Amino acid sequence: MRRKLGFETAVPSLHMSFTGAPGTGKTTVAVRMGQILAKMGYCRRGHVILATRDDLVGQYVGHTAPKTKEMIKKAMGGVLLIDEAYYLYNAANDRDYGQESIEILLNIMENNQDDVVVAVAGYKDRMDKFFSYIPGMMSRIGNHIDFPNYGADELVEIAEVMAKALEYDIEPDAYATFKEYIVLRMDLPFFSNARTVRNAMDRARMDLPFVFLTSL
Repeated sequence: MRRKLGFETAVPSLHMSFTGAPGTGKTTVAVRMGQILAKMGYCRRGHVILATRDDLVGQYVGHTAPKTKEMIKKAMGGVLLIDEAYYLYNAANDRDYGQESIEILLNIMENNQDDVVVAVAGYKDRMDKFFSYIPGMMSRIGNHIDFPNYGADELVEIAEVMAKALEYDIEPDAYATFKEYIVLRMDLPFFSNARTVRNAMDRARMDLPFVFLTSL
């Protein structure tokens, strides 16, 4: 808007940090954020490229820079979302190749912020520790969003939305049963919020033909 009115304006820092457990919507929000930024004119394309340490860090000398730059190139005009970004840094090994990737990212975040948005994601406690090791990363990120775990009722609502998207109906008496399952599952290892719901829905879909056949 300011540019259209003839005012000089600098692009604000759009780099982001998303913290929270798996399945809380970090990737979904990143995709939506890219679309919003594109509509606002901050991104040319608004697409999202998802990357992990394996996509950015090489296994031998001279391998990391090309890998990191290739992922950045793919993300130009949009968002580079680095999941579990703390794995880029190895505090026990100052020669770890991840450090080279971090330095390239810091340079891009500083000098190319008008053409690529870098978003880092992961568990909050690990991200906080990562930022303490890499203060330059923290200083370049202007937007920090924490994603809390969903409650049981919210996860039941998410299941209903997923079912409707797949053109299935959940029987009224199944809601209470599903909520009981979710409450139990929340206390078990590897609970992943909406991802756990999606996995449960997938299993239910796979079981439907057998349920139908046994009811004949």
